[in-house]
Amino acid sequence: MSGKGAPELSVRNAGDLRVAVIAAQWHEKVMDGLVDGALRALHEMGIDEPTLLRVPGSWELPVAARAMAKRGYDAVVALGVVIRGGTPHFDYVCQGVTQGLTQVSVDTGVPVGFGVLTCDDEQQALDRAGLEGSSEDKGHEAVTAAVATATTLRSVSEPWH
Repeated sequence: MSGKGAPELSVRNAGDLRVAVIAAQWHEKVMDGLVDGALRALHEMGIDEPTLLRVPGSWELPVAARAMAKRGYDAVVALGVVIRGGTPHFDYVCQGVTQGLTQVSVDTGVPVGFGVLTCDDEQQALDRAGLEGSSEDKGHEAVTAAVATATTLRSVSEPWH
């Protein structure tokens, strides 16, 4: 979800959902904000015992997300930050992580909240990290999207095939 035009999502009856939050470790200050926003959102929805996993970087998010989806979690939230540098590394990591998380969600049927910031510089990441003075809280948004999708899927009476 993006700042302008983002829907106002109302999530109900989510307290019994099993949710895993997977967070990269690079860019500690930004990641602390994203994790705090994610955990706050879960608490607001009545999900007080989520699983929190830390992985080295954003590249490792898809494999961890797949593992949690296969272990019966109702929703998975992936949090990370990739900041553009002077090499094509940024493009490869962003593309791989995005495709990997999409594949996990589609292949398993488990919603994966996309809380991976892909920024040109550190200030852009800080502005989206949900810290004091940030203009956006992408950790909170990623959880809200994933849990809202999980509750929507749960309401469907026929399996998706």
